[in-house]
Amino acid sequence: MNEIVGDNPAPPRYTLWQMVRYMMTLGAWGFGGPVALVGYMYRDLVEKRGWISEAEYKEGMALAQLMPGPLAAQLAIYLGYVHYRVLGATLVGGAFVLPSFFMVVAIGAAYTAFGGIGWMQAVFYGVGASVIGIIAMSAYKLTTKNIGKDKLLWAIFAVSAAVTVITKSEVVWVFLGAGALVWLLRAPPGWATKGKVNSAAAPLAAFFAMDNLDWHKLGQIGAYFAYAGSFVFGSGLAIVPFLYGGVVQEYHWLNDRQFVDAVAVAMITPGPVVITTGFIGFLVSGFWGAVVAAAGTFIPCYLFTILPAPYFKRHGKRPGIVAFVDGVTAAAIGAITGAVIVIGQRSISDVATAVLALVTVAVLWRFKKLPEPVVVAVVALAGLALHPLAHL
Repeated sequence: MNEIVGDNPAPPRYTLWQMVRYMMTLGAWGFGGPVALVGYMYRDLVEKRGWISEAEYKEGMALAQLMPGPLAAQLAIYLGYVHYRVLGATLVGGAFVLPSFFMVVAIGAAYTAFGGIGWMQAVFYGVGASVIGIIAMSAYKLTTKNIGKDKLLWAIFAVSAAVTVITKSEVVWVFLGAGALVWLLRAPPGWATKGKVNSAAAPLAAFFAMDNLDWHKLGQIGAYFAYAGSFVFGSGLAIVPFLYGGVVQEYHWLNDRQFVDAVAVAMITPGPVVITTGFIGFLVSGFWGAVVAAAGTFIPCYLFTILPAPYFKRHGKRPGIVAFVDGVTAAAIGAITGAVIVIGQRSISDVATAVLALVTVAVLWRFKKLPEPVVVAVVALAGLALHPLAHL
């Protein structure tokens, strides 16, 4: 099972099932959206445990940013691939996504049964502000570890952050352009210096019942979410407005309030933000709608990760690839930092939420080993108490 390929002859320092257990735990308790989740993976797998090398993590980040689909899920899939290839990618990716999928299905069932989730707005009032603090800390750590004092990478970081703030989305051409720029400046190919062109090598029975399914609608759900998973770059930040255009404006599956609730569910549940597609699918067509919507979203990103992964594994240490990855990583971290500002504008709405965000940063700075779920749970309770006061 521990297949040895290319330039990475060292055997893994962990078993496949250890990685599966870690990703299942992260999927069940990892709050903060894609930025925080990739930060947790770096902290736990690179810094603390040493299972994944710095270079392997950067390769995974670059590939996840270049390919369409959810950032955190793609990085998890790639990290599963690093030592255990397709089997590892499949099991690790599934372990990361399934806990949050079952959570949003359960919430969807409660939402449908009880006619809404007004209490969730109060919880999100506090959690949304706390999440900004968690994301800001993750962005800071990624910046200091990957950019350092490199002036070129800092310039790319700044441009990418500014573009993200201005456009409120993550633009793939910025990542590609950044990678190409660093590649051409630091490890130029032969054709760039000698004029030569080189060739270059994506009740329970009723709950699960299938006899009354609207197969036409399921087909629409599958096609639409597969399209979303195949063509939307930038993870949760970019897919939310894209989903609004299709789910609310084009197909009229949900109204505005239901869509906002769906986004709230994604933000206050652990795991990848785009698992909101499972919640949306449940509201549209029950359990099997959730399954089809989630599969449509995640299967393309799985394929876009494992298909180019062998190239990254074989050629990732070449100077040109290293330079390209450095440029893409700097742009990705810049986009992450810009996303902190964009999401902060939406989540920090008054003095109380601003204080909660700052307190989160201060607490995580002071108590570096404090688990983020503990912070989120405390702030959720604070939100329940403060939200009614803020809306008197």
